[in-house]
Amino acid sequence: MNFPADFPITNRWPAKDPSVLQLYSFPTPNGVKVSIALEETGLPYEAHTVKLSGDVTTPEFLSLNPNNKIPAIIDPDGPGGKPIGLWESGAILMYLAEKTGKLIPADPKARLETLQWVMFQMGGVGPMFGQLGFFHKFAGKDIEDPRPKERYINEANRLLNVLEKRLDGQDWIMGSDYTIADIALFPWVRGLKVFYEAGPLVGLDDMPNVNRWLDVAIARPASEKGLVTPPRE
Repeated sequence: MNFPADFPITNRWPAKDPSVLQLYSFPTPNGVKVSIALEETGLPYEAHTVKLSGDVTTPEFLSLNPNNKIPAIIDPDGPGGKPIGLWESGAILMYLAEKTGKLIPADPKARLETLQWVMFQMGGVGPMFGQLGFFHKFAGKDIEDPRPKERYINEANRLLNVLEKRLDGQDWIMGSDYTIADIALFPWVRGLKVFYEAGPLVGLDDMPNVNRWLDVAIARPASEKGLVTPPRE
């Protein structure tokens, strides 16, 4: 494929510099994973704001991600020097880590353990925290049956306790090394606390290891920039 000619998404979101990686995203927990990773690796990129109401269902966006979810990327310098389009935030994190040799251990065993924690976020933390947010803060809060909300409160608490134990006595998910596992996880914990305002509900205040880790992760320069990239407009 040729970039940008063979990528219809560029008709709606043109690339100012076609030689750099293109990010199509919005500053949600899933979206900022990629912008933070890009800032950490130092890869040059352009960020395009894709709004969740409307933009993700346009033919141009669907041509890159048929699942109509942010984030998605196009790297004009993909495998073999050929352009590649990717979607699913976890897959993109893995791609960026492997492309740059950063944010993932070189040791095969440690690499697999890192990916294991990325999957923990993708399969557990993200879906469960998102459902809790729906039932606690958004339309689901009007449902009278308490069982759905109770289910997600309990599961969010359980998942946070897994993190609390993992972080006991170590700085990051993988010990002394900051990796894509941290980048996958901390925006969701931040979102649960700041955006969903559900910290007290799930006992987050009683988890010192998680809160210490979260504060340090947020304070990283790459996080400070990535958390607001692309702008909401």
